[in-house]
Parts: sequence; structure tokens; C-alpha cells
Amino acid sequence: MIRTARLLLRRAEARDLEDLHAVFSRPEAMRYWSRPPYETLEETRAFLANMITAPAESADDFVIERDGRVIGKAGAWSIPEIGFILHPDHWGQGIGQEALTAVIGHLFAAHDMPELVAEADPRNTACLRLLARLGFGETGRAERTMQWGGEWCDSVYLALPRAVWEDAREKRLRDQSSR
Repeated sequence: MIRTARLLLRRAEARDLEDLHAVFSRPEAMRYWSRPPYETLEETRAFLANMITAPAESADDFVIERDGRVIGKAGAWSIPEIGFILHPDHWGQGIGQEALTAVIGHLFAAHDMPELVAEADPRNTACLRLLARLGFGETGRAERTMQWGGEWCDSVYLALPRAVWEDAREKRLRDQSSR
């Protein structure tokens, strides 16, 4: 469990089904996800079951809870690759950055890995800006990597080296202590 100023990041539980479905059934939230919106609770239940039973050595994923409601998920769905999604009602409030900052710190502390990686659709500019603010840098691009609802999508690949994260963390700590 990880607490931030506004959030609780915790392991997924069966009771999260309705809240997660409220995220995964939203077309705008799923626009850049790996598949179209979930139409049924059973689709979300299968996703949630995979999240709950994922082996700890290969996944380290959290639901994002705010004010007692699950509003998304963030973490390494397949170490070292991270992913995140938020309910649109929580966009533009710094929630993604708050959640990912906590998750990234946890992942580097809990796992011996040289870097975290991410993949994003190049049209998802909000995601790419967030990942850049967190220290991720582009490592490559590929065309037509995924078909989503009959449309081919491209990919941007990014990485956050441990050293870059640790340098930024040290800078944040120095800045906080000088206030």
C-alpha cells in the first residue's frame, strides 16, 4: 500500500469491479488503451482477475483510490513496463503524476532493474508530456503496432533509467529541504 497526499495505491481486490468498470467502459479513457472500451462487467472481471492473480515476480500493479473510490490503475503490469489509466473525471488535476511518482519510486525500490519502460500512442500527447515530466525519454517509434477498433495505431517507446530517476529524486529532496 502506498499513500500520497490525495491517493491510496493498493493491490486490486474483487470489490473493485464496479469502479474499474466505470473506467474501462469509458471510450475517452480507453482511446489509447490496448483495446476498445469494455462493454460488459465480465470483460472487466477478467481484467481484474488477471490483475489480482498476476505473479509478484512479473507484475507490480496498483489500483488508484481517491476519496474511497477506485479511479484507475497504475504500475508495472509486466515488469519493467508500466502503464496507467484514470477515469476522465480525474484528468487534468495532477492525479496521474502523483500516482506515477509514487509507483515509480516503489518499483525502483522493490525491484533490481536498470530502467522502467513504457509504450504510448504518439497521439496521446497528455500521456507523453506526463512521462517526459517524470524523466522518461523516447527510445524509438514503430508504425502500425496495434489495431484498435479497425484502426491501426503507432507506438512511441520510452525508458526511464534508474540513474535519471535517482538524480531527479535527489534534486527534489534538496529543493524541499531548501524551502
